[in-house]
Amino acid sequence: GGFSEFIRIPEINVDRGVLKLSDEVTYEEASFVEPLGCVIRGQRLAGFQMTDSILVMGSGMTGLLHIQLAKAQGAGRIIATDLNDYKLNASKNFGADYAFHADHDIASRIKEVNEGRLADMVVVCVGAKSAILQAFDLVEPGGTILFFAPSGPNTNIEIPFNNLWWSGVKTLSSYAASPSDLAIALELIRSKRVNVADMVTHRLPLSETGAGFRMVEEGGDSIKVIVEPHK
Repeated sequence: GGFSEFIRIPEINVDRGVLKLSDEVTYEEASFVEPLGCVIRGQRLAGFQMTDSILVMGSGMTGLLHIQLAKAQGAGRIIATDLNDYKLNASKNFGADYAFHADHDIASRIKEVNEGRLADMVVVCVGAKSAILQAFDLVEPGGTILFFAPSGPNTNIEIPFNNLWWSGVKTLSSYAASPSDLAIALELIRSKRVNVADMVTHRLPLSETGAGFRMVEEGGDSIKVIVEPHK
């Protein structure tokens, strides 16, 4: 990992993977280039189209980036779910049209606000087995499910295959980003089409890196925790 004041970078990475920051992008904002690049790749592979209704399950950092990117690309309706009220409020602040507590009857709520239809695309930003299975009940026939978070080690999930086959739902996973995705992410941040500055909730010195990881793991009121190695 890069949690140190100075790190050595292989020459090949410098030659092929370095993006120059303009004066319009702060170092804090630049820390979002990699996760936003991954989000860009995921939505591109999933075939996101303008006017699609999109459900984002999990309103943490990556979920909020999915919401903002979908908004910037002209999504029809954006619906967010989470178990955390703080993050549900954050999802609305960052562009979700509707935010529902994950314990509610989500399928019925989606149909209420989406003209009787389920979501064209479901983005699963949590790794809980229950959420992964729930996604199949929330996507419109012919729609797409994008799995964007890992599950626990050795997790096995049984899926009703015939229901999946009859519904014609496309499923895929994505987690990385290409250099071109990262360049697009940097431009979206520079142009403020995606607002990442307001997603930073905590700033910690290098000595408190462990506390930062615990904040992220526990959820609570943290979205993006920044470690400042010079402090």
